[in-house]
Amino acid sequence: LERCGATTVAIRQPAQLEGCDALVLPGGESTTMSNLAVRTGLFDAIARRLHDGMPALGTCAGAILLATTILDGRSDQRCFGALDVTVRRNGYGRQLASFETDLDVVGLGDPFHGVFIRAPKLESLGAGAVDDDRVVGRARHVHRERDLVALCQRRLERRRIRARRQRD
Repeated sequence: LERCGATTVAIRQPAQLEGCDALVLPGGESTTMSNLAVRTGLFDAIARRLHDGMPALGTCAGAILLATTILDGRSDQRCFGALDVTVRRNGYGRQLASFETDLDVVGLGDPFHGVFIRAPKLESLGAGAVDDDRVVGRARHVHRERDLVALCQRRLERRRIRARRQRD
């Protein structure tokens, strides 16, 4: 984001949300992220900002947090309900079931290479959610108004790009 000219800040306390124009919820462990956000008071503060219209990008675990419904989540796991979608945690199985594939994403000229590591699976889209591309019959990138979720991981792809550049 900084290479694109955006100023970024790590949000750890509710007061830090003041002045933020948008929020990125990254990959990680969605249950841990949810529980930590509740303990620090961030959960309710983020939920208010999202419902007031703050744009958000959620990747992998962040996509789970932005969803309205989580399947196979823990009973104490919360989500923001900012995007009317239902996601299944670890929808492609455990680590051994991870895979890579090229995605045709609306708005991008070239294919987008996605790495799905214990990725959530989008089970259904609600009102206003738009499926931007499809992989194995399932949406991978979905948006609604100001919010976007991506259900694949990009961190391994960066390593692959660096390795490819070093070979060339």
